[in-house]
Amino acid sequence: MSVVVDPGVLPDRIGEAALRKTSWRLLPLLALGYGIAYMDRANIAFASLQMNRDLQFSATVYGLGGGLFFVSYALLEVPSNLLLVRFGAGRWLARIMLTWGLLAAGMMFVKTPMQFYVMRFLLGAAEAGFFPGVVFYLTLWFPAHYRGRAISRFYVAFPISSIVMGALAGALLDLQGRFGLAGWQWLFLVEGLPAVALSVVIFLCLPDNPSDARWLTDAERGWIADQLSGERAHHQPGNVMNALRALRDPRVRQIGLANICIMGATYAATLSAPAVLEGVTRWPATAIGFLVSIAYVFGAIGMVWNGWRSDNRRERYLHTAIPLVGLGVGSAAMGLSNSAWVVASTYVLTVACAAASQAAFWLIPSDEFKGPLAEVGVAAIGSIGMIGAFLGPSAFGVARDYTGGYTVGMLAVGGTYLVGAAIILYSRRTQAHTFATPAQPSHMRQSSA
Repeated sequence: MSVVVDPGVLPDRIGEAALRKTSWRLLPLLALGYGIAYMDRANIAFASLQMNRDLQFSATVYGLGGGLFFVSYALLEVPSNLLLVRFGAGRWLARIMLTWGLLAAGMMFVKTPMQFYVMRFLLGAAEAGFFPGVVFYLTLWFPAHYRGRAISRFYVAFPISSIVMGALAGALLDLQGRFGLAGWQWLFLVEGLPAVALSVVIFLCLPDNPSDARWLTDAERGWIADQLSGERAHHQPGNVMNALRALRDPRVRQIGLANICIMGATYAATLSAPAVLEGVTRWPATAIGFLVSIAYVFGAIGMVWNGWRSDNRRERYLHTAIPLVGLGVGSAAMGLSNSAWVVASTYVLTVACAAASQAAFWLIPSDEFKGPLAEVGVAAIGSIGMIGAFLGPSAFGVARDYTGGYTVGMLAVGGTYLVGAAIILYSRRTQAHTFATPAQPSHMRQSSA
């Protein structure tokens, strides 16, 4: 499909308008959805400050329940991406948000370890496929030379949601006893229902592809199609065989193995962070919540900056590995220190590094994979990583019960991040990766940066 250009409008102006409209129409809505998803996934970290005491959950029970979310998520991530392609992004992402919102609010009714396990497993099944589905969806709208900024602007919802979660958590936990509900029950209820409301908005407002976007002109649709035509020249609809082939691709296995380390360490640290900080600082839950909020302000800055810089440098691997090294060193330092201010400041550093690494990590498969592999490759890497996301919190909980402290767990988290960085650097050396960008005038490249 070629672009019909008005004689008075330069082609780069059409591209700029298409990218600007698409960014403003899609990214805030998708970012809001992912932010709510992450909050509902991770809010047990704050709920545990009361829930574990009220329900007499050990660290092992809590860690296993926290990790079970990722088992069902991993099992259903690739099938979910294939169903998104079949039914369309608007319908499928709305379905995901509706079911996970109801289940996230339903966590307030948990009373026993088995109920906790079942609800976390179902929540993972409901949310499966949202993040990789959005990453694939964005490849239908943004050319490779702009995709880093698009994904980082969407993914910045991860630190922003944590800012909101940290600010709200203390206030919600302080509702202890209101209308006969515990503070942790209020936390699950208030943070679960927004997903249900947003599912309606996504169903009504999210177009499946540029051809369905009424807010684009014909010339702008044509410009997007021309930019993406080379990247998806041999595209065919995804199927189960494509998913199986993705798991045999050496690039998927390497990046997936790195993701096991990253996700294992990340969720072991994330789901235990409030308890670790409370144990060292002895600060109340409200103060811990504000510390988490401050940390994720720096996380948001680090994510946007690293995504922008990796685009400008046309490089993803080092922009992932260097923050992972910072995470490894910082996590180990948190485990070894008994100073409240050292632990608090180091925590802020690790959050910034975590967000920065994620901004670049998911651009590696986005750049590398073409055709059918683009649909299922990201989901396959996400599914492989969920192995770590299950094992990390589970092992951290066992280590906490066995040793009576958090030092061993945090040292293991730091070491796992360093292993992930080493795998990324090894992949950089062994993979013949290229970052192809369409030919365009230099002033167009500068304006899109």
